[in-house]
Amino acid sequence: MSMFRYEVVKVCKQSGARIGRFYTPHGVIETPVFMPVGTKATVKSLSPEEVEEAGSQILLANTYHLYLRPGHEIVRAAGGLHKFMNWHKPILTDSGGFQVFSLSDTRKVSEEGVEFSSFIDGSRHFMTPEKSMEIQMALGSDIVMAFDECSAAGVDYKYAREAMIRTENWLKRSYARMTNEHQILFPIIQGNMYPELRIESVKRSIPYARCGIAIGGLSVGEPKPVMYEMLDVLREYYPENMPRYLMGVGSADCIIEGVCRGVDMFDCVLPTRTARNGTAMTFKGNLTIRNAKYKEDFTPVEEGCDCYCCRNYTRAYVRHLINTDEIFGGRLLSIHNIRFLHRLVAGIKDAIMNDRLLDYRDEVLKSLSTGDNK
Repeated sequence: MSMFRYEVVKVCKQSGARIGRFYTPHGVIETPVFMPVGTKATVKSLSPEEVEEAGSQILLANTYHLYLRPGHEIVRAAGGLHKFMNWHKPILTDSGGFQVFSLSDTRKVSEEGVEFSSFIDGSRHFMTPEKSMEIQMALGSDIVMAFDECSAAGVDYKYAREAMIRTENWLKRSYARMTNEHQILFPIIQGNMYPELRIESVKRSIPYARCGIAIGGLSVGEPKPVMYEMLDVLREYYPENMPRYLMGVGSADCIIEGVCRGVDMFDCVLPTRTARNGTAMTFKGNLTIRNAKYKEDFTPVEEGCDCYCCRNYTRAYVRHLINTDEIFGGRLLSIHNIRFLHRLVAGIKDAIMNDRLLDYRDEVLKSLSTGDNK
């Protein structure tokens, strides 16, 4: 029997969105779920215990970065990523494809794979589907992403289709190489912003999806309504018995719109990256804590939030830390922002259970529009 399975617990009568349980070797993930990003085997500035206390069920780590430093063989020798970083819940690793393709000036794509230069020392490397699988098996993550080509938003139809076909060819090779029964491979749907290519890609991907499928190539610069259109196009084609993962999405509005369109899993660096820049995510929109109006504001970052930051510190104190470049300020806001997204997802689940997700979406989107920048 497979170590991975997915069961649907509740379907919202109003929206068709769902709550599910995704069983993995390192624990059960309740979906919908947001996954904080631990690019280099750490959620930047936070301990695994702090990330878990904030409510995180699963983390994402980056194949490309861990391949370059410290090297996947080092992680293998340490007993795998879970032991190496002291995180004992599920881990998802991306394939390295997005990072490689973001190096547009230093990479060369062929049918065999991608040649690229290290951002660290300029050394040349060649990544193939087989190499990506080898690295991810050494890392020992629960969920492994197929090696894919993420074409830039706005490329012409011809190139978008070539990249989509290449992604399918690489998926076949990834699937053939992935041999560890303790790991599950997620195919990645591509096709850029062309509905017919998206449909073709999901149909080509499904035969290789054992217990999960991902939507890639969105949230890469296109307007949000275009992303929602692509999700609407794909919705009727997803398998029902496995989770659907929208890659690289982490804003409150996109998460709730994604769930309404059948998505179960999300990840993004947004909550921690914006935290280090002094931005707090709240149900009343983003707050730029470094602003002068918070200088003598001795209330929590967000009233009603139960995170470590809001239980113990004030906007004035966090503002002081951010404006004096104290690391603790970014740490506190990182904890808060991660907790905020988990609280948002908890509200989404409650709305699904009560068959009112569309109403909840409208309430949240209205509330979010009252932030600093509105």
